[in-house]
Amino acid sequence: MIQQIYPQVQHDYQFELNKDMHIAAAHYIPHEDAGKCQNVHGHTYFVNITIAGDELDETGFLVNFASLKRLIHKRFDHTILNDHKDLFSEKDPTYFPTTEGVARAIYEVVQNDLDQKDNQPKCVQVFVRETPTSYVVYRPKKKKEGHR
Repeated sequence: MIQQIYPQVQHDYQFELNKDMHIAAAHYIPHEDAGKCQNVHGHTYFVNITIAGDELDETGFLVNFASLKRLIHKRFDHTILNDHKDLFSEKDPTYFPTTEGVARAIYEVVQNDLDQKDNQPKCVQVFVRETPTSYVVYRPKKKKEGHR
């Protein structure tokens, strides 16, 4: 069983769920300053997705845990992350498949799916551990009132 303490994100929603999963994937960082990481190599990423909301769906779930696993694990496990051209770039460093980029990409995939749900849950945090000593937390910026 996976048990871990994560950084907490503050929010005012009634419900919060967290889904943990492992993803075995390879990647490389397409930049000369990335050192050995320019070469294809792999990790067993540990991912935690935090979703919050006030309304449950027609089944009594905020989000079905199994649907999150299908959405992320099925898409990324045993792949080369760089091959996901819809999420990662070879030219724009903001979209390199670094741990930061992986966390952002997972957020985008999850939130795009959540946006289709009637109960409108929100992905408030994605935690991605690349190695036993290194991890990234991605939290979407709150939209300012009056701005689109």
